Amino acid sequence: MPQQAHGGNLAWAAALAGCSPDAIVDFSASISPLGPPNSVIAAIVSQLHNLRNYPDPEYIDLRLALSHFHQLLPAWILPGNGSAELLTLVGRELAQLGGTVLLTPAFGDYYRSLAVDNARVLEFPVDLGTGKPNISLFPDSRLDTSKFGLLLNNPHNPTGKLFSRASVLPYLQKFALVVIDEAFMDFLPPEEEQSLIGLVQEYENLVILRSLTKFYSLPGLRLGYAIAHPDRLAKWKSWRDPWPVNTLAAAAAIAALQDTEFQTRSWKWLPAARKELFQCISSIPGLTPLEGSVNYLLVESQQSTSRLQRILLQEHQILIRDCLSFKELGDRYFRVAVRTESDHQRLLTALSSVLVNYETT
Repeated sequence: MPQQAHGGNLAWAAALAGCSPDAIVDFSASISPLGPPNSVIAAIVSQLHNLRNYPDPEYIDLRLALSHFHQLLPAWILPGNGSAELLTLVGRELAQLGGTVLLTPAFGDYYRSLAVDNARVLEFPVDLGTGKPNISLFPDSRLDTSKFGLLLNNPHNPTGKLFSRASVLPYLQKFALVVIDEAFMDFLPPEEEQSLIGLVQEYENLVILRSLTKFYSLPGLRLGYAIAHPDRLAKWKSWRDPWPVNTLAAAAAIAALQDTEFQTRSWKWLPAARKELFQCISSIPGLTPLEGSVNYLLVESQQSTSRLQRILLQEHQILIRDCLSFKELGDRYFRVAVRTESDHQRLLTALSSVLVNYETT
């Protein structure tokens, strides 16, 4: 079974480890260990009887819940079958421009979505130490950015760096279309987040993508949404298949948005848990984690991370995310999600054991 570029491929991991998928401790997918919230499970159960009916094609209740959450009119919101579906629509639109600028290393699905419609891609590096793009090349003096698009994620994946709102704002004046993937922004409390959602109504060229699956531990339901000018969203809606969001996912999203207790608990949990994981990994010779702002850490390794991943699976049933799909990182970086204290200790013990054996072989 081939390994996929994304994390969370438990079927592949279990086949390699020779165990059931349930036995794998998954650090490869950056999903909160605190969920799904009980409120979400209850909402799903309450809608089981509605599986005999088609979903509301306009998703009125879901869009109303999202509009209340973000203080926007529903017309500015388009739910989707995960961010992946919305990225495909983004790619189709960006392909109509002179090219698309990516900050690299970039999430692999960006390349997929842009390749579908043969979009031209221009890459600009992010400094792994500071998390800042090379502004001297951005925009290049040879590049008329008024005819180009910009696709970036904030917080950045895989580094976990958070771009300030002020640092992103100038690009709205320079590019024909700016798409900001904020899939991990909800891991930051309101006073710390740097979302540009509040500027969407001022800039017709701004699109925000959001995910509800990572923060609320719902990747199996596939639910994301786009926030943009209603005319743009109406065009995207005309491009896609009907009923992209299923009934259970819509109900789960509405319940999740209203669960303020879960949101507050998550914001209190994450900083200490991330600090603990960072300190644990920093204590292991040969590993250097990068400071991050959300629920994952990028780690530099002096040893092959693809080999490290394989040994951790086969000997410890632990799955880490190799970074081979990020061509700028290659086989010397891996990414791990922030999980529970007991999972961190299990990872620390396994990494220490494996790397000690590296040194003696």
